[in-house]
Amino acid sequence: MSGGEPDVDRYARLLNGIASLARIVAPPLLRIALALPFLRSGLTRWDGFLSLSAGTVYLFENQFKLHVLGAVIALPAPDVLAFVVGVAEIVLPVLLIAGLGTRLAALALLLMTGVIQLVFPDGWANFHIYWLSLAVAILALGPGGLSLDRLIALQRRKDAPRGLA
Repeated sequence: MSGGEPDVDRYARLLNGIASLARIVAPPLLRIALALPFLRSGLTRWDGFLSLSAGTVYLFENQFKLHVLGAVIALPAPDVLAFVVGVAEIVLPVLLIAGLGTRLAALALLLMTGVIQLVFPDGWANFHIYWLSLAVAILALGPGGLSLDRLIALQRRKDAPRGLA
């Protein structure tokens, strides 16, 4: 046995420990990082419970337009869309932070990011690519161990009928 092998083993154990810790910490950090910009935006959309702010209604009716293949198109049903977006920007981030319905919430925010890209085509480098990356990472990795989804899965396994012996 050469003198370098114990150092290699120690180094490998250290890297494995770091990877194990990252597998625990990364999913909730990804969920929070994706949730926060949407939640902050959602909180600005309301004047009270289920009462959209006048500014939000104005933006959806007059300012926000879809940029598709060089054409600029008004949003369909802007008042309804403003309400749905306002609700989604609160509910989806809360679900993400809690880790409940995580992959569906991440998918919905990924789709919202796609629509936002059509409204703000110049935003991809500053924001949208990061939101897209976070959403895809959450879709790939799942909610992680520190999530309600994990607790529900564990409870289902515990409550599942045992196979016949």
